[in-house]
Amino acid sequence: MSCRGLMAQVGSSVNKHLCLLLMLSCFLLFQNIFHVVVEVPRWTNAKMEIATKDPLNPIKQDVKKGNLRYVANVFPHKGYIWNYGAIPQTWEDPGHKDEDTDCCGDNDPIDVCEIGTKVCSRGDVIKVKVLGVLAMIDEGETDWKVIAINVEDPEAKDLNNIGDIQRLKPGYLEATVDWFRRYKVPDGKPENQFAFNGEFKDKEFAIETIKSTHGFWKALISQKTNSGGLNCKNTCVSAGDSPFCCSTDEAKAVIKGTTPCGTEDPIPCSVDKWFYYEKE
Repeated sequence: MSCRGLMAQVGSSVNKHLCLLLMLSCFLLFQNIFHVVVEVPRWTNAKMEIATKDPLNPIKQDVKKGNLRYVANVFPHKGYIWNYGAIPQTWEDPGHKDEDTDCCGDNDPIDVCEIGTKVCSRGDVIKVKVLGVLAMIDEGETDWKVIAINVEDPEAKDLNNIGDIQRLKPGYLEATVDWFRRYKVPDGKPENQFAFNGEFKDKEFAIETIKSTHGFWKALISQKTNSGGLNCKNTCVSAGDSPFCCSTDEAKAVIKGTTPCGTEDPIPCSVDKWFYYEKE
């Protein structure tokens, strides 16, 4: 069966969270602090992501050729090496060519690698401090990777910019570039490329990038941009601001209409396999 996590609570009985965008109605909390939805906990392999074309944008496991998708382990990495998620109310516009990457957006919310001590749970909503950003080029599309840390992490007070990671977590940034460069190679795809020669940009650049994608999202929900099949129904906008306004009753109906979860399939043994490649 496909795995689906619906980030919703209408009343108090469906789940521990409010509908994703209702709960996260405040985009920028304070200066460089943002909300992040955790899609993939650290060390796990299941390719979970916000389903942008489904009502209320639940978290689902990606499916390829009828099979649930898992990321491969490219030695020495095992699963995702950070808590991986996205900042809601952001959108990398596929119709906008970024002047720094010379590529258009990948049609998704902006991704976040959370580097704190705790292994989060799928669906957690956390507040993070932004530290920097990596500009990945994935099959010709801009795919920003924001580097951040949970504000409640004991290490957060010592990490304030990308240079602090290099100083206090030596090797982590290099491992991050290596992970993103090679994680699709076992699927027969070429290595991913990066703008800025694979160098991380600092906190200020990252925040401006996030704000830019928030601007694209605002254009999207106000129909100033073509949604291209995305489901933009939203509980945190008013009917006067967006035609995609979704009422509590509508959200409740969507949740009640979802298929109940069945028995979980076991994770295939092949997911634990390590792949070995020489670096290009």
